[in-house]
Order: sequence, then structure tokens, then C-alpha cells
Amino acid sequence: MNWLLIKENIKISLDAIRRNTLRTVLTMLIIAFGIMALVGILTSIDSIENSINSNFAMMGANTFSIRNRQLRMHGGPGDHPRDFKSITYEDTQLFRKRYSFPSIVSVNTYGTGTATVKYGSIKSNPNVAVMGSDENYLMSSGLELKEGRNFSQQEVASGTNVSIIGSQVVSTLFKSQKKVIDEVISIGPGKYKVIGILKEKGNSMGFSGDRRCIIPISNVRNYFSRPDMSFTINVMVDQKFIDAAIDEATGVFRIIRNVPLGVDNNFEISKADNLAQMLIENIKYVTYAAIIIGIITLIGAAIGLMNIMLVSVTERTREIGIRKAIGATRRTIRNQFLAEAVIICQLGGILGIIIGIIIGNIISFFISSPFIIPWLWMIIGVVLCVLVGIVSGIYPAAKAAKLDPIESLRYE
Repeated sequence: MNWLLIKENIKISLDAIRRNTLRTVLTMLIIAFGIMALVGILTSIDSIENSINSNFAMMGANTFSIRNRQLRMHGGPGDHPRDFKSITYEDTQLFRKRYSFPSIVSVNTYGTGTATVKYGSIKSNPNVAVMGSDENYLMSSGLELKEGRNFSQQEVASGTNVSIIGSQVVSTLFKSQKKVIDEVISIGPGKYKVIGILKEKGNSMGFSGDRRCIIPISNVRNYFSRPDMSFTINVMVDQKFIDAAIDEATGVFRIIRNVPLGVDNNFEISKADNLAQMLIENIKYVTYAAIIIGIITLIGAAIGLMNIMLVSVTERTREIGIRKAIGATRRTIRNQFLAEAVIICQLGGILGIIIGIIIGNIISFFISSPFIIPWLWMIIGVVLCVLVGIVSGIYPAAKAAKLDPIESLRYE
């Protein structure tokens, strides 16, 4: 391989690019837009995936949940759809007693999502979620305290009116007031002393994890009871034994729920990372759409670049004739124009990659995900630019190489 010849071709291509600055910039922008769309969207998707994984990792890969099975099942002809019976509080307490696998077991339930919380004369909108839990709920759910303390066993057992509240509830009720712990607020019909404030979680899919109050589970049973109330069991075990723990939990709970042999479970057991994987699977469709959008944009850019290169060949016909007259071969002319197309694509690609990374990481900033440098998508972007340059430049380069030198010198 003649490196001197390659170097000379690149130098000639750069000179041609400098002479046609406006045309080159417009072509670069077309390429940049395609690469920006591809890298930007895919960087954003990587950020979202990281955010999902980190949020669910807070619950831990060593946590699984037992909850009511909500699906209505249809049998054969003539059968009616049925609802699975709720998991009762008594079911959860039997599970605590009978489940012997080394673990931390937590029980929680959903009270309401439309509670109004009051402090003095200030009250929230009726959109605060109320959860009932025991002393192990924070640990098993990946929640952390910003200030204050967790429930004690005695408070849960006796149903003491204490609460742990989210940061959005704090900002709504207490404004700029610094002292929040030990203040008394009204949640629904009861008054509760604030003993803890949760760290901020942010919004997810339109729901705020910071607009909630957690109270002892017995209080929710007393004040927010309803006929279909169902309870959830969270179990934390050593990650190495989680499959064995799930198998034992399934067997114990089937006995508690009187599920006959050969009949499907009337409850669901899911690991903390299962939901994350489901969400990421759905995001893949967005990834495919982003790739298609980027490729379509690059095809348009390739057509535009080919058109500009053909115009360039026509405008530089006399220059091509002079080069051939002083000894340039067809291969040399072809390689010069091909190198020019590839260089324009690479310049546009680099610009698109930089803008794409910036846009993608702006999304990362808003969803509190770490800064991402998408090396894979950067490499793919560079390779795509080379391919686009070759595909869009090969025909104009071949046309330039075939020009007759005498006719080219006569061209005005």
C-alpha cells in the first residue's frame, strides 16, 4: 500500500473541500443530522436503561415479591373469567411463621392514592399515596431516609400514629420550615407524628415517588380498609440462594393458599429485576425505531452527497483534464474523489456524534443518570460514515475517472 499516495489524495481532497466551503458545510450538516439522530436517541435510551437498572438495583437483585395475581383467566367454552382472591393479612402472617429460609420478610399494602394531607391550615391536593408497612419495608424496597428514623417493631405492632413522608409532601406542607421531624400532620382521618423523611426519588412514568406517606400497616388496615385489600410480601435473601428461596416460598405459599396439585399459582412471585428487564425489552422497540430513523436520514444524506459530488465533478472537469495530462491515472482520480466523499462524511459524522452525545446526556441529566459516552454507537457512527462516503462517492468518482483528458481540457 502506497502511504505517500494516500497522503497525497487526502491533501488534495482537503484542498477541494476548502475551496467549496459552503457546499461542504451543507453536506456535512446533512450527514451530522443523521448521525446525531442515531447517536442522540440511542445514548438517551442507554441512559434510560441505566436509570431503570439502577433504580431497581436499589431494591436489590436479592429481593423478590409475592403479590396478588391480577389476571382474569379464561377457560374453555362456557367458562367464566375469574379474579384471583386477594392476599390477606392472615396469609402474610402465616407465611412469616412457616417460611424458614434465612431471609428478611416485609409486609406492605396500598392504602389509597387520593389522600389529602394537612399540616395546620396547609393541605395538599388529594393525590398523596398512603402505604402501610412494617419495620422491614424500607430495606426491602430500596428506600432510604434523608432524615429521621424508621418504624420500630413496637410501633408497628401497636399501631402507633407515626409516619414517614416523601420529599414532595414536605415541600408542600412545610414550605421553607426547617423543623419537620416530630411535627404532627393529618393523613386522612388520623393524626400522625412525622418520624422520617424519605430521600428524593423523582418521577417515573408520570408518577411521583416523593408524593407519599408511609404509616404502620395496622393503621392502614384500620383507616383505609376495603373488602378487596391485598397485601404484598417482600423477601430479602442472599443473592446466591435466591432461586432456592423462591422455590421454597412458592411451596409454602401454595399450601397457605390451598392451591391443589397441578393447578397454577393464584399469586405471583417476581424478582426485583424482572420488571426492569420487561421495561428494557419494551425500550428495544424504541431502539429499533431510532436505528430506522437514523438509517433513513443517512440514506437521504448519501443521496444529497452523491448529487453534490456529481456537481463537483462537472465543475472540476478542466481540473481533472489537467491532472490526467500531467500523468494522473484513472485510479488516482477515482481515489481522490472517493477520499473527498469519505472525508466530508467523517467530518459530518464527528459533528453529529458530538451533538448526539450532548443531547443524549441532557436526557441523562434530567433523569438523574450518570454521564454516558456511547463508545459502541460512536464506532458504529464512524463506520456508517465511511460506508455512506464510499456508497455516495463511488459513482461520481468513477465518472470523473472516465473523463477524456482532451475533452476535459476543452471544457469551459
